[in-house]
Amino acid sequence: MSFSPLRSLRRLFLATFCMAVVATGSAHAAPPINTLKDSLFGGHQEFAILGYDTVAYFTDGKAVKGNPAYATEWMGAKWLFASQAHLDAFRAAPEKYAPQYGGYCAYGVSQDHLVKIQPDQFRILDGKLYLNYDADVQKKWLVDPVGFIRLADAKFKPLLAK
Repeated sequence: MSFSPLRSLRRLFLATFCMAVVATGSAHAAPPINTLKDSLFGGHQEFAILGYDTVAYFTDGKAVKGNPAYATEWMGAKWLFASQAHLDAFRAAPEKYAPQYGGYCAYGVSQDHLVKIQPDQFRILDGKLYLNYDADVQKKWLVDPVGFIRLADAKFKPLLAK
């Protein structure tokens, strides 16, 4: 096995990160790193946004579970919707409704990590859907969403390339 400085650095970072979490005594687990690598809008899940209707975030202002009767595929992921009207709206303009950063946590991307999301932790800003890992992470993100979006915009493509 050959020596890889990048692999060693990643292992050192992960070990340091884990020790920091243990040292703080945090009962809340840290988000896993790169849990969805190699895929957008669904990762290792069966459906994008864990089966939630992406159009409903915009029309209903809340996370709504999709129905398998209203499904489509886009960008290599399966998408579910709560109604035919939502499915039709998505098919007409998927880029308008798809979450930013391929469905990864917006805060995580700003911090150089690709992590999963909880569908009910979201915000729509400037007509774009942003998802977060959980309520605690979303609180951090909401301190400066514009700043975190700027960071994430610059980091997302390089993160996918890693």
